[in-house]
Amino acid sequence: MTPTLNQSENAMKPSLGRIAYIKDLGTEIKLFGVELLNGGSQDFHAYQPGQFAFVSAFGVGEAAFGFASTPNNGTLEFAIQRLGSVTTELHELGVGDVVGVRGPLGNCFPLDDMRGKNLVVLGGGIGGAPLRPVIQYVLKNRPDYGHLTILWAARHPSLLVFTDEYDTWRSAPDTQLHLTVDVADAEWDHHTGLITDLLERVSPSPENSVTITCGPPIMIHFVNKMLVEKFDFRPEQNFVTLEARMHCGIGKCGRCNLGEKLVCVDGPVFSMAEVGSFLESYL
Repeated sequence: MTPTLNQSENAMKPSLGRIAYIKDLGTEIKLFGVELLNGGSQDFHAYQPGQFAFVSAFGVGEAAFGFASTPNNGTLEFAIQRLGSVTTELHELGVGDVVGVRGPLGNCFPLDDMRGKNLVVLGGGIGGAPLRPVIQYVLKNRPDYGHLTILWAARHPSLLVFTDEYDTWRSAPDTQLHLTVDVADAEWDHHTGLITDLLERVSPSPENSVTITCGPPIMIHFVNKMLVEKFDFRPEQNFVTLEARMHCGIGKCGRCNLGEKLVCVDGPVFSMAEVGSFLESYL
């Protein structure tokens, strides 16, 4: 897949977007549907799973978010957890309010190269958001891919995202969904423990397989460590998306460097063969 790049003259200038809908995904996590105004949608008509954009809360700042869905009739979806000043301000906005959107930026998951392979998708908390487009794409093109295994994790059941789609994922052909939380409540009837515990239980085979992981950097580190050391996956079979620490998004400020890589322009999608030796500095 070839990434879609923003062709506007000023890559730091956002397009205006109106919030079309807001949906609660979990505790302090909301899904925002944004409709772009004044022709801004032309830059976003063919973005790819794995790419990201900056969303602006005017007067406060901007933050980077991976697209949380495949292209959807001109509406962009972002899953945003209230964590800092920008996300807090975004959470205070309502339907009809205007935000800025700058992008699409970065590279994408090499889904064309993954055709015919078994996929293992591992999402941790809000890190599941940029993996949802991968799941959507694979389910839409189901005959093109092998077995799909989804491992979905969060600290608590209230922090699991896209719960209303789990039945759809489970019912897809040749697809399995496994859930886990660090700390269960009285109603939880799935696995309890870290995602690495769940991974050991599922025991994926590396044969004709690739993995795609997104979550906290510490989770990515230990998931990859287990995949390589216990299940014999090669680093080039394991793909990750690293979205933290991005500030300009166009490779100018250097604040997202990871060894010789810049996450915003060389990524955010990497194979562990590319960044594995640098990842501990990212924790």
